[in-house]
Amino acid sequence: MMAAKVKNPKLAVWKFSSCDGCQLSLLDCEDELLDIADKVDIAYFLEATRARLKGPYDISLVEGSITTPEEEQRIHKVRKQSKILITIGACATAGGIQALKNFADVDDFIKTVYAHPDYIETLQKSTAIADHVPVDMELRGCPINKTQLLEVLGAFLVGRKPNVPDHSQCIECKMAGTVCVMVSQGKPCLGPVTQAGCGNICPACDRGCYGCFGPKELPNTRALAERLGELGLDTKQRRDVFRTFNAAADAFAKESLNHD
Repeated sequence: MMAAKVKNPKLAVWKFSSCDGCQLSLLDCEDELLDIADKVDIAYFLEATRARLKGPYDISLVEGSITTPEEEQRIHKVRKQSKILITIGACATAGGIQALKNFADVDDFIKTVYAHPDYIETLQKSTAIADHVPVDMELRGCPINKTQLLEVLGAFLVGRKPNVPDHSQCIECKMAGTVCVMVSQGKPCLGPVTQAGCGNICPACDRGCYGCFGPKELPNTRALAERLGELGLDTKQRRDVFRTFNAAADAFAKESLNHD
């Protein structure tokens, strides 16, 4: 008697307020994605296919922040249909670049940008997915690192803990043999307070880290801000350096407010 075929787990990819960059990182996996496709059923991924399979879903990848009333309701529906929910990218994990509105008057922005402000429905703040529903894992980056994404998916498929670094970008620079741009050239760099993950892109190109992967565990942002001041950054510049892709991440947000 033949054994019954084991069903592949269902994978869903959801978009909220974002630029789609993290979903494109998944498509950039190319050959690796074909291997994944043999292990899972891609049940919902509008960036890649029109196919829509009904839930529940074994794994949901969620890109984007909660920025509209509709999204605030929809994320609860996604959570109810998902056994495992993984947020991917700076928007989903920290509110994204759109969270800059959290530090200003949203109504003023709307009146300035849009010809018909009455057409716009938005929340006062852009927030992370974890501010609304329980999240099983957060994968940082703007965009995410595709190798890390494959590691996380593979780990969940076989039931082990994903191996994702939580050390600073500075460690990644040292491992790659990249000379510190802040020490050697006096260039501003967020490496000491930023979680590793990008593959050492900016320092290897003779630029300081922009903090794309958000704050590392227990970052000493105050000490770094003092050093940035010694390098010539004024109060506004020190505020703005913490207000980019992860502006609403707790450690970066608090430090930026110290320089308002």
